Amino acid sequence: MSLSHRAGYVVGVLITLLTLSHACQARVHSHGRFVRIKGTRFVLHRSYFVFNGFNSYWMMHVAADPSERYKVSKTFREAAAVGLSECRTWAFSDGSDGALRISPGVYDKLVFQALDFVISKARRHGIRLILSFVINYKDFGGRPQYVEWARNAGVNVNGGDDFYTNPTVKKYYKNHVKKVITRMNTITRIAYKDDPTIMGWELMNEPRCQADSSGRMVNRLGSRNGKFVKSLDRKHLLEIGMEGFYGDSMPKKKVNNPAGYNQVGTDFITNNLIKGIDFTTIHAYPDIWLSGQNDSAQMAFMKRWMHSHAIDSNKILKKPLVLAEFGKSNKDSGHSLGEKDQYLRKVYESMNKFERTGGEIGDGYGIILSQHASTREVISGQSHKMTTLSRMLLPGKHGIKVGFLKAWRYLNSCSPF
Repeated sequence: MSLSHRAGYVVGVLITLLTLSHACQARVHSHGRFVRIKGTRFVLHRSYFVFNGFNSYWMMHVAADPSERYKVSKTFREAAAVGLSECRTWAFSDGSDGALRISPGVYDKLVFQALDFVISKARRHGIRLILSFVINYKDFGGRPQYVEWARNAGVNVNGGDDFYTNPTVKKYYKNHVKKVITRMNTITRIAYKDDPTIMGWELMNEPRCQADSSGRMVNRLGSRNGKFVKSLDRKHLLEIGMEGFYGDSMPKKKVNNPAGYNQVGTDFITNNLIKGIDFTTIHAYPDIWLSGQNDSAQMAFMKRWMHSHAIDSNKILKKPLVLAEFGKSNKDSGHSLGEKDQYLRKVYESMNKFERTGGEIGDGYGIILSQHASTREVISGQSHKMTTLSRMLLPGKHGIKVGFLKAWRYLNSCSPF
């Protein structure tokens, strides 16, 4: 979903699906160790890795203004205080106002230094990062900007889907990926590819393709660029950035898609089967996808959506699953803070039920913690429950278990862009 559509969202979740039996404390930031994958589990050193996290896509943009950098520091501080230890944020801004990349090959060094600052502050607070290379939409330039650059250079392009096929556009993308991965942090003096503060890379936020509903073009994005990323950096994890819509490879599973989302050009199964893709992701916006239906129907969909992807990630894909975003709009009719808190509790209860019964699910995404004490209480309580559960999960005793990654877009008073 584009950022303009998300502007009203104040709740969301980035959940991680993994199997647990023994867990390490994510709050202990082992700077010399990288999070890795073992089957359907995240691992850190010799222990299964349990973490809670948040989405704050705006961090680099805000940090580009030195007078605003305190907001980044405050976000990480507040997140750490309630037990959150993972952040997903953008490592791109293309051709727009305050852009990181002004044009192909031309970068604003001050904006890149702002990303250096974000990584250094995350490191200081023991928070690991997932960095995204580009967005599907025009927000912050995104996929359309790549095609526009090519058109301005005299390349014959037809539309946004040429991002996946045009050699010039593909080169623009690879050049940016390489620029970010090989970047030397001017503050920590650690190359991004060597910094365990970064947990992983995201190829694109919510890739879609109107020209090919089968998902094959998006497969090429994952396969071609997955290999390229791994050729530059074999230390970090990699994911595509999928929303989770099922495709033609297993048509019967399309019944799990919300109405109208069967032809968006992605296939959750085949796209995530690509070698080099380390974990799967889904997003969930039932109040938009199922607009007009009541809260009970939307919550029922949410549970089915999580459950079906949890099972498929474990049984078919054999990879951890991250629910990278979910939300409830503050523009919904009758919206209230209490309603939002209740929605969070229900999602958490559903996740905890999977945990107790040997299923697999986890969580992440949009709160102003300093302004919403009741929601802060919900988040902090869930973090405490996760810590307690992780200590109870002993090797060989409980079988398949689940860890959670919770995340919120806004943890302080920063406004959405």
